Amino acid sequence: MTVCRLVLWRHGETDYNAAGRMQGHLDSALTQVGWNQARFAVPALARFDLDLVIASDLHRATDTATVLTEATGVPLRIDKRLRETHLGEWQGLTGEQVDLRWPGERDRWRKDATWAPPGGESRVDVADRAAEVVADLRSREEGPDETVLLAAHGGLIIALTGRLLRLPVEAWPSLGGIANCHWVELGLRDGNWRLHAYNAGITG
Repeated sequence: MTVCRLVLWRHGETDYNAAGRMQGHLDSALTQVGWNQARFAVPALARFDLDLVIASDLHRATDTATVLTEATGVPLRIDKRLRETHLGEWQGLTGEQVDLRWPGERDRWRKDATWAPPGGESRVDVADRAAEVVADLRSREEGPDETVLLAAHGGLIIALTGRLLRLPVEAWPSLGGIANCHWVELGLRDGNWRLHAYNAGITG
Protein backbone atom coordinates (compact mmCIF):
# COMPACT_ATOMS: atom_id res chain seq x y z
CA MET A 1 0.00 0.00 0.00
CA THR A 2 1.07 3.61 -0.49
CA VAL A 3 0.36 6.31 2.07
CA CYS A 4 -2.00 9.07 0.87
CA ARG A 5 -2.98 10.63 4.20
CA LEU A 6 -1.09 11.28 7.41
CA VAL A 7 -2.53 12.08 10.81
CA LEU A 8 0.07 13.43 13.27
CA TRP A 9 -1.29 12.96 16.79
CA ARG A 10 0.27 14.40 19.91
CA HIS A 11 0.26 12.36 23.11
CA GLY A 12 -1.98 13.10 26.08
CA GLU A 13 -1.05 15.23 29.06
CA THR A 14 1.90 13.96 31.11
CA ASP A 15 3.11 14.57 34.63
CA TYR A 16 5.82 16.81 33.17
CA ASN A 17 3.27 18.79 31.14
CA ALA A 18 1.22 19.33 34.28
CA ALA A 19 4.31 20.50 36.20
CA GLY A 20 5.56 22.77 33.40
CA ARG A 21 8.77 20.79 32.90
CA MET A 22 10.56 20.23 29.60
CA GLN A 23 10.55 16.56 28.60
CA GLY A 24 12.52 15.92 25.44
CA HIS A 25 13.72 12.30 25.54
CA LEU A 26 12.81 11.86 29.21
CA ASP A 27 10.21 9.11 29.53
CA SER A 28 7.39 10.83 31.40
CA ALA A 29 4.02 9.21 32.18
CA LEU A 30 0.49 10.13 31.17
CA THR A 31 -1.67 11.69 33.86
CA GLN A 32 -5.27 10.54 34.33
CA VAL A 33 -6.23 13.60 32.30
CA GLY A 34 -3.92 12.39 29.53
CA TRP A 35 -5.46 8.91 29.48
CA ASN A 36 -8.92 10.46 29.29
CA GLN A 37 -7.85 12.81 26.48
CA ALA A 38 -6.76 9.79 24.45
CA ARG A 39 -10.05 8.00 25.09
CA PHE A 40 -12.09 11.07 24.09
CA ALA A 41 -10.16 11.34 20.81
CA VAL A 42 -10.72 7.72 19.72
CA PRO A 43 -14.15 8.16 18.03
CA ALA A 44 -12.93 11.12 15.94
CA LEU A 45 -9.70 9.40 14.93
CA ALA A 46 -11.48 6.14 14.12
CA ARG A 47 -13.41 8.01 11.41
CA PHE A 48 -10.17 8.35 9.46
CA ASP A 49 -10.41 4.59 8.78
CA LEU A 50 -6.75 4.11 9.70
CA ASP A 51 -4.64 1.35 8.19
CA LEU A 52 -1.62 1.66 10.48
CA VAL A 53 -0.46 3.50 13.61
CA ILE A 54 3.24 4.18 14.20
CA ALA A 55 4.23 5.54 17.61
CA SER A 56 7.30 7.03 19.20
CA ASP A 57 8.94 4.59 21.61
CA LEU A 58 8.57 7.04 24.50
CA HIS A 59 5.81 5.77 26.77
CA ARG A 60 3.66 8.90 26.64
CA ALA A 61 3.23 8.41 22.88
CA THR A 62 3.09 4.61 22.90
CA ASP A 63 0.47 4.57 25.68
CA THR A 64 -1.62 7.19 23.87
CA ALA A 65 -1.43 5.17 20.65
CA THR A 66 -2.36 1.95 22.43
CA VAL A 67 -5.64 3.47 23.63
CA LEU A 68 -6.54 4.00 19.97
CA THR A 69 -5.27 0.71 18.56
CA GLU A 70 -6.87 -1.42 21.27
CA ALA A 71 -10.21 0.28 20.62
CA THR A 72 -10.04 0.01 16.83
CA GLY A 73 -7.89 -3.06 16.11
CA VAL A 74 -5.53 -1.03 13.89
CA PRO A 75 -1.97 -2.45 13.79
CA LEU A 76 0.65 -0.63 15.89
CA ARG A 77 4.34 -0.23 15.14
CA ILE A 78 6.97 1.51 17.27
CA ASP A 79 9.68 3.73 15.78
CA LYS A 80 12.22 5.63 17.87
CA ARG A 81 12.72 8.13 15.03
CA LEU A 82 9.43 9.69 16.18
CA ARG A 83 10.86 10.71 19.55
CA GLU A 84 10.50 14.31 20.70
CA THR A 85 13.33 16.81 20.26
CA HIS A 86 16.30 15.98 22.48
CA LEU A 87 16.55 19.05 24.71
CA GLY A 88 20.01 18.31 26.11
CA GLU A 89 20.74 20.12 29.36
CA TRP A 90 17.24 21.58 29.44
CA GLN A 91 15.49 18.26 29.94
CA GLY A 92 13.65 18.05 33.25
CA LEU A 93 13.85 21.78 33.91
CA THR A 94 11.01 24.28 34.03
CA GLY A 95 10.95 27.20 31.63
CA GLU A 96 11.86 29.54 34.49
CA GLN A 97 14.90 27.43 35.38
CA VAL A 98 16.08 27.44 31.77
CA ASP A 99 15.65 31.22 31.58
CA LEU A 100 17.69 31.73 34.74
CA ARG A 101 20.62 29.60 33.54
CA TRP A 102 20.47 30.50 29.83
CA PRO A 103 18.93 34.00 29.61
CA GLY A 104 17.31 34.64 26.24
CA GLU A 105 18.18 31.23 24.80
CA ARG A 106 14.71 29.73 25.09
CA ASP A 107 13.34 32.61 23.03
CA ARG A 108 16.11 32.06 20.48
CA TRP A 109 15.20 28.38 20.32
CA ARG A 110 11.56 29.24 19.61
CA LYS A 111 12.50 31.61 16.78
CA ASP A 112 15.27 29.62 15.07
CA ALA A 113 14.55 26.03 13.95
CA THR A 114 18.25 25.51 13.18
CA TRP A 115 19.37 26.26 16.75
CA ALA A 116 19.71 23.51 19.37
CA PRO A 117 19.74 23.67 23.18
CA PRO A 118 23.12 22.79 24.72
CA GLY A 119 23.68 19.07 24.23
CA GLY A 120 20.42 18.71 22.29
CA GLU A 121 19.14 18.78 18.72
CA SER A 122 17.47 21.38 16.52
CA ARG A 123 14.01 21.13 15.01
CA VAL A 124 15.68 20.65 11.63
CA ASP A 125 17.44 17.58 13.06
CA VAL A 126 14.09 16.29 14.33
CA ALA A 127 12.42 16.87 10.96
CA ASP A 128 15.21 14.95 9.22
CA ARG A 129 14.67 11.77 11.23
CA ALA A 130 10.87 12.02 11.26
CA ALA A 131 10.79 12.54 7.49
CA GLU A 132 12.65 9.24 7.11
CA VAL A 133 9.61 7.47 8.57
CA VAL A 134 7.35 9.09 5.98
CA ALA A 135 9.82 8.33 3.18
CA ASP A 136 9.83 4.67 4.22
CA LEU A 137 6.04 4.61 3.96
CA ARG A 138 6.09 6.16 0.51
CA SER A 139 8.78 3.80 -0.77
CA ARG A 140 6.73 0.67 -0.19
CA GLU A 141 5.23 -1.27 -3.08
CA GLU A 142 2.36 0.41 -4.87
CA GLY A 143 -1.12 -0.67 -3.84
CA PRO A 144 -4.36 0.71 -2.41
CA ASP A 145 -4.08 4.13 -0.77
CA GLU A 146 -3.78 4.08 2.99
CA THR A 147 -4.08 6.40 5.96
CA VAL A 148 -1.34 6.26 8.58
CA LEU A 149 -1.35 7.90 12.01
CA LEU A 150 1.92 8.88 13.66
CA ALA A 151 1.57 9.12 17.45
CA ALA A 152 4.30 11.49 18.51
CA HIS A 153 5.15 14.78 20.19
CA GLY A 154 4.38 18.47 19.76
CA GLY A 155 7.82 19.65 18.68
CA LEU A 156 8.27 16.79 16.25
CA ILE A 157 4.82 17.30 14.73
CA ILE A 158 5.50 21.00 14.09
CA ALA A 159 8.91 20.27 12.55
CA LEU A 160 7.59 17.43 10.39
CA THR A 161 4.65 19.53 9.22
CA GLY A 162 6.99 22.31 8.15
CA ARG A 163 9.20 19.84 6.31
CA LEU A 164 6.39 18.01 4.50
CA LEU A 165 4.73 21.26 3.43
CA ARG A 166 8.12 22.49 2.16
CA LEU A 167 7.89 25.65 4.19
CA PRO A 168 11.09 27.71 4.46
CA VAL A 169 12.87 26.78 7.68
CA GLU A 170 12.66 30.38 8.86
CA ALA A 171 8.86 30.10 8.66
CA TRP A 172 8.55 27.01 10.86
CA PRO A 173 8.30 29.04 14.11
CA SER A 174 5.12 30.64 12.71
CA LEU A 175 3.32 27.29 13.10
CA GLY A 176 1.35 27.26 16.34
CA GLY A 177 1.69 24.70 19.11
CA ILE A 178 -0.17 21.40 19.17
CA ALA A 179 -2.34 20.78 22.23
CA ASN A 180 -2.28 17.44 24.04
CA CYS A 181 -4.14 14.78 22.02
CA HIS A 182 -4.73 17.18 19.11
CA TRP A 183 -3.62 16.37 15.59
CA VAL A 184 -2.54 17.57 12.17
CA GLU A 185 -4.03 16.05 9.00
CA LEU A 186 -2.05 16.04 5.74
CA GLY A 187 -3.12 14.66 2.37
CA LEU A 188 -0.91 13.73 -0.57
CA ARG A 189 -1.93 15.06 -3.99
CA ASP A 190 0.15 15.17 -7.17
CA GLY A 191 3.21 14.26 -5.13
CA ASN A 192 2.81 17.15 -2.69
CA TRP A 193 1.55 17.18 0.88
CA ARG A 194 -1.36 19.52 1.59
CA LEU A 195 -2.59 20.71 4.98
CA HIS A 196 -6.17 19.66 5.73
CA ALA A 197 -6.34 20.37 9.48
CA TYR A 198 -4.01 21.81 12.11
CA ASN A 199 -4.28 21.43 15.90
CA ALA A 200 -7.65 19.72 15.52
CA GLY A 201 -9.06 17.85 18.47
CA ILE A 202 -11.80 16.97 20.91
CA THR A 203 -12.37 18.88 24.13
CA GLY A 204 -13.91 17.13 27.05
